[in-house]
Amino acid sequence: MHYGTNKEAAKETVAAIEAAGGSAFTVGQELGVPGDAAALWQAFDAHADGLDILVNNAGIGTSQPFAAIGEEEYDRVFAVNSKAPFFLAQLGAERLRDGGRIINVSSGLSRAAAMPDLVAYAMSKGALDVFTRYLSKVLGPRRITVNSVAPGIVDTDINAGWLRGNEEAWAGAAAMSALGAVGTPADIADVVAFLASDEARWVTGDWIDATGARWPDAGRGSAARRGAGVSGPTRGGGQQPDAGRGSAA
Repeated sequence: MHYGTNKEAAKETVAAIEAAGGSAFTVGQELGVPGDAAALWQAFDAHADGLDILVNNAGIGTSQPFAAIGEEEYDRVFAVNSKAPFFLAQLGAERLRDGGRIINVSSGLSRAAAMPDLVAYAMSKGALDVFTRYLSKVLGPRRITVNSVAPGIVDTDINAGWLRGNEEAWAGAAAMSALGAVGTPADIADVVAFLASDEARWVTGDWIDATGARWPDAGRGSAARRGAGVSGPTRGGGQQPDAGRGSAA
């Protein structure tokens, strides 16, 4: 269980895993800094000799819109959201067993321009989606699948400041979903669990829409303060050359 700053939350997660009969350990490492991936894997190697599933879930948002964002914040969001997953996967691939899984947590904003002020964040997640498609071809011969999961509005701590305790904001967020609700961490975790399972062995190079069908754009999609997305036809077994991408879950 990797963490950047919240060691207590990571320890709670490890305790929950152990209580369910599993085993786990924590690895603390800030991402978005030089040598982050190498340091993380060095710490991992002290506890284990390989892995089957890598989930790149760490990410940060932006605080400034297009006209105001500076180079430092721009570079930081790409360092954490795009560069770190790239090198974590690059160094992790030699530790990942054949038939394994890489799951990148993207955003619905990479497919729908629902929140123009978050253009830099959306770009960083779009880069992650491109990486997902290409890496699926690189690792495909080893039967390693690589997919992206794109959440919309989810009731997590990152959204607590504007969502929780604000009935108007909550109702508005719920109304954006075709399902009439705000997403929960379990809603996204279950999609990730599917992709990590053997049942998803023929799904790779794909972008999985887990937005709750928000933002009526291009047939379906989402709009949210933190996430949005659209999806197309379901496909499996990897991307066809220059074919339209879709989602499967």
